[in-house]
Amino acid sequence: MSNITLSPSLPSSHLADLPARALALLERVPVALPELFFRAGMGLVFWRSAQSKLASWDTTLLLFREEYRVPVLPPEIAAYLATTVELTTPFLLLFGLATRLGAAAMFGMMLVIQFLVYPQNYPDHLLWAGPLLYLVLRGPGVLSLDHLIRRRFLPRH
Repeated sequence: MSNITLSPSLPSSHLADLPARALALLERVPVALPELFFRAGMGLVFWRSAQSKLASWDTTLLLFREEYRVPVLPPEIAAYLATTVELTTPFLLLFGLATRLGAAAMFGMMLVIQFLVYPQNYPDHLLWAGPLLYLVLRGPGVLSLDHLIRRRFLPRH
């Protein structure tokens, strides 16, 4: 019978270094990557919502009249405003153009949905709030048109 080991054993000092090495490797991932995912993910959420509204405008108007009932605004205006935000802001986020403005509009819409339409959906809204707040507060990152514009036209401090 042979004494073959399938994996070489590491000295205990190497095993103790594994968590630090793993963290160092994770910290080398450029922050631009999650920023791009935040932008694409939130853009997709809102884009898909717009597509469902456009698939049946009569149903959309009925939902705004009977279920959503946004205060102050007539249902037709609320439907047009919501759909406009959902059609335009995904492109802003995808290309990283006026990202903070687009993310702020999405965040505001999410707050309206949370507090006036579907308060029971707070788990979904919290998932949206994280990336949207990040984008409003920190911007789109280096993989964006905003970054290129800022580098070109705004003075550095």
